[in-house]
Amino acid sequence: MSDPGDSGGTWTLLTGHGHVLVEIARDPKARIRDISTAVGLTERTVQAIVADLETAGYLTRTRTGRRTRYTVNHDSLFRHSAQEGLRIGPFLALLSADGDGTPAT
Repeated sequence: MSDPGDSGGTWTLLTGHGHVLVEIARDPKARIRDISTAVGLTERTVQAIVADLETAGYLTRTRTGRRTRYTVNHDSLFRHSAQEGLRIGPFLALLSADGDGTPAT
């Protein structure tokens, strides 16, 4: 069996939007800076992605003082026709779970 890291490609399974949404599901209190570091995108790109996700109804932002807290809408549907009718909640629960399979807080 070959090592997945030796595939020779530069693509990843999730898009930037997917990575950002998973990071927010893992830590709803994360700062844009933290998300940017975790997903390997610039802060400006992450800000644009968060705005896209909010506009599409995947999450909401709530300001508390100087901090922002995100709430993911787990009932949102996937946008691609291949996943028509499927909700993002179970997918995010799987990808945002801790190593023991329990959802991260």
